[in-house]
Amino acid sequence: MNGDSIDALDAASGEPTDPSAAGNIVLTGFMGTGKSTIGRLLAGLIDFAFVDTDDVIESRHGPITTIFDDHGEARFRSIERTVAAELARCDRTVIATGGRMMLDPHNVEVLSRRGRVFCLTATPGDILARVTADDHRSGRPLLAGPDPAAVIADLLDQRRAGYGRFEQVETGTRSPQATAAEIAVRLRSLQRPGAETA
Repeated sequence: MNGDSIDALDAASGEPTDPSAAGNIVLTGFMGTGKSTIGRLLAGLIDFAFVDTDDVIESRHGPITTIFDDHGEARFRSIERTVAAELARCDRTVIATGGRMMLDPHNVEVLSRRGRVFCLTATPGDILARVTADDHRSGRPLLAGPDPAAVIADLLDQRRAGYGRFEQVETGTRSPQATAAEIAVRLRSLQRPGAETA
């Protein structure tokens, strides 16, 4: 969270680069699509605060793998909903979410009220290469088996409809800087959700 508390996130200094970017920006997508990296870059481009929901959860409750092991997935999803509700009160914040957070209708509803949601995408091969290069396999038990590429492809297929409801941003063929810049351009050129059309 770059040292910011949730209570302080709605007090980010300065004005956004463009008025159409007011509100929050929510990044969703599968692991390895660049949500945290691109989110930080985007926040800098448009002078927003940045928060990663997994960082918030781990700062309060410890490692996510431990939460799953000790308390189960239901407990973790409950924590995610609490964090989503808190972040929904922020303003001018880029929010990078966990891979399944925006597949929960409750989280979609609360975070979409004052935010535009972008889904970052990449091919299974790109995702596996990034996750492996970042040496995060030990923290991603879903990919611990003998064929992680097949697991990624299967999970992407299962989540296709959920991710597909959001505006798509392909990240596999461009640098994080270029992807962040594209989202910033879209924010200037596209009307905010819920805004009246001319």
